[in-house]
Amino acid sequence: MKENLTLTAEAEAEAEREIVKAMSGSDDSDSEDEAQLNLQLESLQTELAANPSNYDAHLQYITLLRRMGDVDKLTRAREVMSELFPLSPAMWRQWIKDELSLNTASRPEAFSRILKLYERGVFDYLSVSLWCDYINYVQEFDPMVRQCSPTGISKARDLFESALTAAGLHVAEGSKIWEAYRQYELAILLTIDDTDAQAKEKQVQRSRSLFHRQLSVPLADMSSTLTAYKTWEVEQGNLQDVESIDLVNIYPHVASSYQKALEMYNARFHLEEQILSPNISDSERLQHYMNYLKFEQASGSPTRIQVLYERAITDFPISPDLWLDYTRNLDNTLKVGNIVSNVYSRATKNCPWVGELWIRYILSLERGHTSEKDLSEVFEKSLQCTFSTLDEYLDLFLTRVDGLRRRMASSSEEDLEYKIIRETFQRALDYLSPYLKNTEGLLHLHAYWARLETKLAKDITAARGVWENCLKICGSMLEAWNHYIAMEVELGHINEARSIYKRCYSKRFSGTGSEDICHSWLRFEREFGKLEDFDHALHKVAPRLEELRLFRIQQESKSAEESEKNPKRNAREKRKLGSDINEEQSPSKRLRDVGNPKKAPEENKYQMQNSSQVTKVEGVSWKNNKVDDKPSEKQFSHEKNRAYSDQCTAFISNLHPTANYEHIRNFFSDVGGIVAIRILLDKFTGKSRGLAYVDFLDAEHLAAAIAKNKQKLIGKKLSITRSDPKRGGRESSNPKTLKEHAHTTDHSSQKGSVSEETDTYNGDVKDAKFSSRKPGNDNIQLKGKNTFAVPRNVRPLGFTANKPKAEEGDEKPKSNEEFRKMFIR
Repeated sequence: MKENLTLTAEAEAEAEREIVKAMSGSDDSDSEDEAQLNLQLESLQTELAANPSNYDAHLQYITLLRRMGDVDKLTRAREVMSELFPLSPAMWRQWIKDELSLNTASRPEAFSRILKLYERGVFDYLSVSLWCDYINYVQEFDPMVRQCSPTGISKARDLFESALTAAGLHVAEGSKIWEAYRQYELAILLTIDDTDAQAKEKQVQRSRSLFHRQLSVPLADMSSTLTAYKTWEVEQGNLQDVESIDLVNIYPHVASSYQKALEMYNARFHLEEQILSPNISDSERLQHYMNYLKFEQASGSPTRIQVLYERAITDFPISPDLWLDYTRNLDNTLKVGNIVSNVYSRATKNCPWVGELWIRYILSLERGHTSEKDLSEVFEKSLQCTFSTLDEYLDLFLTRVDGLRRRMASSSEEDLEYKIIRETFQRALDYLSPYLKNTEGLLHLHAYWARLETKLAKDITAARGVWENCLKICGSMLEAWNHYIAMEVELGHINEARSIYKRCYSKRFSGTGSEDICHSWLRFEREFGKLEDFDHALHKVAPRLEELRLFRIQQESKSAEESEKNPKRNAREKRKLGSDINEEQSPSKRLRDVGNPKKAPEENKYQMQNSSQVTKVEGVSWKNNKVDDKPSEKQFSHEKNRAYSDQCTAFISNLHPTANYEHIRNFFSDVGGIVAIRILLDKFTGKSRGLAYVDFLDAEHLAAAIAKNKQKLIGKKLSITRSDPKRGGRESSNPKTLKEHAHTTDHSSQKGSVSEETDTYNGDVKDAKFSSRKPGNDNIQLKGKNTFAVPRNVRPLGFTANKPKAEEGDEKPKSNEEFRKMFIR
């Protein structure tokens, strides 16, 4: 029994010398060092008083106290840190080592204290070496175990079994515990008298069973274990020679288990090498752990997975993702029990800033039917933590309320009062209201509270008070009023609901909320009110709806005027709808010579509609019909950078109005190569026009996309063609071609090119000739007077680069003298 790993006397002596050396300070230099250490201690004490969760400060504080040899303060500092954080195996071993150096381990009080330290140490993290120290300490200093009394033997076996449960499946180091257990059982065998054949045979079977159990577990150096087992069987006289032993003939089930375990070990060997490699970074090691865990999860062994998680968190104790994965795995496999609660306790100590861990911790305690006192303590601890988002605080409060509601509903919690729920809601609102004003989260919190007031507390007045408080904070949200009204209607309080409508119908809400509440009131009176009530509501609502209608018209007209006054900004906003453009196209390439024959009135109408969103090109100003003959290079370069080339672009029509970028991207997912998607929107309504452009990387992807022509997206067949910016006015004389390629030519007016121009002066349709704007040619001239649909980079009709000339039939400008005579008359 004494051949196991033990705390040697040399180690104890070394620890004692260390403490004595730290406590000594005889010369002047030592005095100066001690003064400096005292200043550092005071600084660390101040820091810890202000911020108790500073892990590094705790470590530095303990290190300084250990150097100074202040045993009492050192013990208190370690206890405080242990309450806040799990301590590493190295810190526990150092703590126990200090205790052993200062006390006689055989004393009952010292033995009990050190035993508790070991129990706390193996709880925090998985450490095979700490378990071995624990076992050896008990074997060495526990009187009953040392005397091999029945009680002592039972106690030692229970300890070994606990160690195997915790670390027996540790592939790299688990064999140390198995070997210590075997050595203990073999030592027990030696203590049995040869005359007691029955007891001896029983102990032999126990030892053999332990060998068989170890051989069925995939561990490192399995061949040595097999050799040791064969040697032991030879010593027992069951076999003649180690080399000639064949387990298949003697114990076929053992041979089968060993072969299976060996295959499992070989499958994990390269994974073990990866996580144990000393020459990799922490991020690489963590990734190797995650790969190893995926492998184990595929095999479906919960115990083995748990041990591997414990190994991972020992190496990466403050990895939130690792803790979240570990606890999620336990929730799915074990669900309840002290094991899950213990893991959550350690997780929240290591990563207290992760709100999801606290929420799942509370839920785990509830599944385990933990007392209200323990649940309340965990909840209060969670509120002392700092989370990254307000949503985490909101979810935490809601989780607490959920648990209280469920416990109140159960018959076993008769002593749980509703006032606890009310207090929890009030605390949540006091904390969150300043930060969540006019948000869905705060509205949901009020709605939940009001519902519980009516269902659990049966207090309608309190529920109304909740909603009135909500309206003070979220009164500009239509949903708040609708929820309040819905509660009154559900309870059958029609008059109260009507009074709420009277309070809110004249309020201004976002979007169409103002109109919606008016129509909602009318529907309410149709379903619940009398004719007089409906007439009264209509009398109130009709003027309000008319007022809102006029206001909408006014806003739209203002928006249209602003767009006309600021075409440059309008063009910039439209281009923001598209994605980044890799290829550039100069504005001059967007205009083509158009042979424009006489068009039918329908074609003119179509062209006018497509011209409503013409984009202004830098260098040409339409204000007061003036032309900037020489646009600056800076302006020209700026516009050039914002143009679309459409070299590998598909033009899509007949899109469903609700189709968005994600729908289109998913539709072409099998094609791939998408660079950008541009859905064309109506200028005034902002809704989709059913048209879109999709840019692709190269011609191959574009051809594959066009091959999907006539396929359906959201129930509508798409028309997919190649967008060709070179196809302009030369083909637009054909009405059919114009209808098919109008958007291809002008890019939905977002690219700022219109190929034709109409003149409705005196009801006549006139021909217009467009000239391409070529580099170095600023003499762009058009005939006619109407300029409402002229592209932004051509000159107004009737103007030339030189001095404007009056057309035939135009009225000659009047002189000052002629104006004066007109006023005298």
